[in-house]
Amino acid sequence: MSDSMTNTSDVLALDSLLTPDELALRDKIRDYTAQRIRPNIARWYEDAVFPREIAPELGELGVLGMHLEGYGCPGRTAVEYGLAAMELEAGDSGIRTFVSVQGSLAMTAIHKWGSEAQKQQYLPRMAAGELIGCFALTEPTAGSDPSSMVTCARETDDGGWVLDGAKRWIGLASIADVMVVWARTTGENPGIRGFLVPAGTPGVAATPIEPKLSMRASIQCDVTFDAVQLGPEAILPAAAGLRAPFSCLNEARYGIAWGAMGAARDSYEAALEYAGSRLQFGRPLAGYQLTQEKLVNMLLEIQKGTMVALHLGRLKDSGRLEPQQISLGKLNNVREAIKIAREARTILGGNGVTLDYSPLRHANNLESVRTYEGTDEVHTLILGQHLTGINAFR
Repeated sequence: MSDSMTNTSDVLALDSLLTPDELALRDKIRDYTAQRIRPNIARWYEDAVFPREIAPELGELGVLGMHLEGYGCPGRTAVEYGLAAMELEAGDSGIRTFVSVQGSLAMTAIHKWGSEAQKQQYLPRMAAGELIGCFALTEPTAGSDPSSMVTCARETDDGGWVLDGAKRWIGLASIADVMVVWARTTGENPGIRGFLVPAGTPGVAATPIEPKLSMRASIQCDVTFDAVQLGPEAILPAAAGLRAPFSCLNEARYGIAWGAMGAARDSYEAALEYAGSRLQFGRPLAGYQLTQEKLVNMLLEIQKGTMVALHLGRLKDSGRLEPQQISLGKLNNVREAIKIAREARTILGGNGVTLDYSPLRHANNLESVRTYEGTDEVHTLILGQHLTGINAFR
């Protein structure tokens, strides 16, 4: 990326707020996205293919379980993880989603709530991209309300478990080597517990949801569990109640606040470049006041959203980040990113509906990003409860 493009994307010089190490890592991920993702993403998106072969590449790049310590994980800061998410989503939301599902959800669940044996078994190979994980929480009738889940796990006399139920919109499930499954347990201590279900376990079926208008270079599945027999070692011993999966969701939501700004920035840059070269009525589109207003409004929200993400990252690294702050970042940045992507498409005119240009692809993807890890409505109510002290979810 040229210096001139960098300046037109960072009028406030937000890069000056980053350390040399943060900038170096950001540029490394940006280069990878430019060389590996951008030349291929239109084909992957059109063919509705997730490129499984990039998993070990992303492991070598050091972005899988990036924020986790030990067990072969990179142990980078929250800001560094956020910068990586932003650069990957500038390529495509589906690629950043893979990193999020693998690291912020599946690996975090094992790292935070698993036994030592589970951590040793899975985390090093997941960090390397050798094993893929998924996170099965959402159900066909329990999306925004996981407390209503009906998937259940019944304890057997030998200390094992029998798992029955269904999950929906589970990223990577059909290619996952291990599933983190959340279920309602029965018996003496009923509640929500997490289980590790290896690929190939009898009674488990994962079916990709097709066709999709969004996240086409990613995989989301319906998953069913029919009398699935699990041993005592399958349970995540430290996970009890919804606090456990919610802790993982907050990690993912944090990354989304950064990632959405990557999609927004890429849409803006595509529109800016096009406006400078496309002639209409004898002059570049960029020479018209209406076009300049659109570009300025995009840049304003990208700069503000990036400042929000960076502030969240600094709070997280200092141990002061609160859930309502994550909700603010996720709600605002994704909502504004969709507006930016759609507005960028208008500058591209009819050419903008082709896969030669990124904004409409980003806009389509962001509809999914806007929905998963808490809809606009959910995050609005989280913030509303914080402001008023009144729970308005029910």
